[in-house]
Amino acid sequence: MKKIFLILIAALGVGTATYANDTYAHDASALPQAAQTVISNNFKAKVSVVKIEKDFGRVSEYDVTLNDGSEISFDRHGNWKDIEVNASKSVPSSIVPQGVKDYVSSKHAGQRIVGIEKKRNGYDVELANGVDIKFNKEAQFVRYDD
Repeated sequence: MKKIFLILIAALGVGTATYANDTYAHDASALPQAAQTVISNNFKAKVSVVKIEKDFGRVSEYDVTLNDGSEISFDRHGNWKDIEVNASKSVPSSIVPQGVKDYVSSKHAGQRIVGIEKKRNGYDVELANGVDIKFNKEAQFVRYDD
């Protein structure tokens, strides 16, 4: 019983130490140049908060919140991974792959894309009406998600 308790304490200590390495900034200068370019070319709002996540002392991800409430996650190199905007806005069309735009405009006319996540096998897209759609790497429709 004593060993289990010590193991739990050690695990909590490691988790706390990993969490404590996260840092925060309040401007885009804390981001890699690629991330700064994505923001400046596609969003009008200014950076409000940048959370710099670190794992074992190395940057693993940047989570950015803009003044308008939009949230963008970047990998450590500054490539966007996930974008979510307020329901009254749309993900900038310059970021959305053409196949995704074509599918949404033909099958869901009038709906805005309010979220897009880039994954290893393709894209997850969320529409303003709550519909979630999966696309492959080539931005071709795969299925609707629950």
